[in-house]
Amino acid sequence: MHVSKSIRLSEEAYERLAAHKGADETFSEVVLRLAGERSLLELAGILSDEEAEALRDAVEERRERRAAELEEGADRLREA
Repeated sequence: MHVSKSIRLSEEAYERLAAHKGADETFSEVVLRLAGERSLLELAGILSDEEAEALRDAVEERRERRAAELEEGADRLREA
C-alpha cells in the first residue's frame, strides 16, 4: 500500500530539489536519496585520536610521495 503526504515548499526549495532530480526519478526518490546522505558534521568524532593521527600521517606520506613523483617527472621532461 502506497501512502502519500503533501508538503509545502518555497519556490526556492522546490527549484533546488528539482535541480537534483534526474530525468527518471520521482521527487520522492530524490528526497530519499538526498536525505540518506551524511554530512561531514555527522562524521565528526567517528575516529579515535590515534586513528585520526594515523590517517593524517598516511595522507601526509602520500602527499610527499606524490610530490616526489611529480618532481621526478618534471626532471625527466626537462632533460628530454
